Amino acid sequence: MKLSQFNFELPPELVATHPQPNRDESRLMVIDKKTQNIEHKTFKEIIEYFDDGDMFITNDTKVFPARLYGYKEKTGARIEVFLLRELNRETRLWDVLVNPARKIRIGNKLYFGEDDELVAEVIDNTTSRGRTLRFLFDGPYEDFRAVIAKLGETPLPLDRDVEPEDKERYQTIFAKNEGGVAAPTAGMHFSRELIKRLEIKGIDFSSITLHTGLGNFRNIEVEDLSKHKMDSEQMFISKYTSNAVNTAKNNGKKIVAVGTTVMKAMESSVSISRELKPFEGWTNQFIFPPHEFSIADAMITNFHMPKSPMMMLTASYLDYDFLKEVYKIAIKDKYKFFTYGDAMLIK
Repeated sequence: MKLSQFNFELPPELVATHPQPNRDESRLMVIDKKTQNIEHKTFKEIIEYFDDGDMFITNDTKVFPARLYGYKEKTGARIEVFLLRELNRETRLWDVLVNPARKIRIGNKLYFGEDDELVAEVIDNTTSRGRTLRFLFDGPYEDFRAVIAKLGETPLPLDRDVEPEDKERYQTIFAKNEGGVAAPTAGMHFSRELIKRLEIKGIDFSSITLHTGLGNFRNIEVEDLSKHKMDSEQMFISKYTSNAVNTAKNNGKKIVAVGTTVMKAMESSVSISRELKPFEGWTNQFIFPPHEFSIADAMITNFHMPKSPMMMLTASYLDYDFLKEVYKIAIKDKYKFFTYGDAMLIK
């Protein structure tokens, strides 16, 4: 398929800039793939569609404060560093993006914090904006991460300043394994009260970890989607989760992927017999139509931005032409899009 096929006019006012006061009170569009019936609900009403033994698979990645502001040695020029991935824990090596990048060269030292609490040396150029940094920090690893947590800022993918509420709301309540630079937004609609109600009904929860990367938000530069290469993202699927998913499926229960990251992770580790396998490593899977899915019976996801990989995966799971109609309805009915937007359940 072509990139231009995923373009559409999205009124700017429909891009949610702030979260709902209560997580589970966002709107929910419920879509039946077979009948193409559409219902309009509130997210907490999702409990109506699942029964005892059905299983929700969530992403437990935790967003870390990946955006640092500092200055360049000698010139004092202000720079922004976005931490992408840790390459080596022992030597404090990181892949990062720098802005402005033009004058950030190998050998430069960068300083962060009012008292230069953190210093990094540029040791490699990776892309036009990409660099590899070695942080010059002699203390224990836990102290190093504490300094990053202190100096860093939540990398909110919205065109506004980070506000105090974002520190808590730009995380899901499932978040526990730090490493993502973006939140798995479908999980942000779950409140602790809703989870308790689902569990009382007999619905099970299990988790995978996929540390969401910036590749989900970068512009795709090629028209032919088969030529696009996604950035690699680290992921983990435990033996416990894979066994739980396979047992539930074998018992005829529904497997619900909470978000495109969960769907991507599960599709990255499927056996020939269409069972979920344990996994520890990296995935650069890019899912766009057509794609035959192996595990999930339903998916929860947000309304996504034009030409985004998340929209393409959703079109693969639902149906490209039907998704276009769904998005037209969402715009007409003023559903909110993107990170803090509303949700859809595709079943």
